[in-house]
Amino acid sequence: MDALDRKILAELQMDGRLTVTELAARVRLSVSPCHRRLRDLEREGAIRGYRAVVDPAAVGLDFEALVFATLRWEDPDTVSAFEEAVAAVPHVLQAQRLFGEPDYLLRVATTDLAAFQLLYDERLARLPGVQRLTSTLVMKHVVDDRPLPA
Repeated sequence: MDALDRKILAELQMDGRLTVTELAARVRLSVSPCHRRLRDLEREGAIRGYRAVVDPAAVGLDFEALVFATLRWEDPDTVSAFEEAVAAVPHVLQAQRLFGEPDYLLRVATTDLAAFQLLYDERLARLPGVQRLTSTLVMKHVVDDRPLPA
């Protein structure tokens, strides 16, 4: 990946709806080579996809919490079962496995505190292998969905 590929990625992170013609103009490249580089970036997996970034409040998901999960055991079967089960919970927007304690960080969005409590009690606390859950509420997004640095 060279500097031109990085420019293409930077432009697409700012506006994923650019046409190839607009993208080529922004990175100062003709359309055909820009299109070829774009397809190569997609094929190589540098570009994983395109999507709309939706405002959670606009769809009624005004409440967000970070949930830290510690597992009882960290054997491959428990880890796999936990990860599959957490991936099936639609209100979990992100899930990261961490080094040390806790084992996982989950970003969860719901309509309100009551909906979060229900999700916590009925789904999250019952995830396979969970020993302990700790949560904190998100008060404000200071940096949100920032493009990757060039």
